[in-house]
Amino acid sequence: MEQQQASAAEYWEVTYLDGDCGRIRTESFDDAASAERFACRQVRDEDGWAVIDVVRPTAARAAA
Repeated sequence: MEQQQASAAEYWEVTYLDGDCGRIRTESFDDAASAERFACRQVRDEDGWAVIDVVRPTAARAAA
């Protein structure tokens, strides 16, 4: 039996401090440029921060 693996595209997650409510949040983006623009907008003052992570999903194993 031949198995086909779906190729999952990578995406970018921006984890940041939401200064309005003081919570840490995460947003996902399809491209690095969008993630970078969003992250830059989140760092408004000296207490603001944002981290960009690339997520490369791994192929799931099929049960035997």
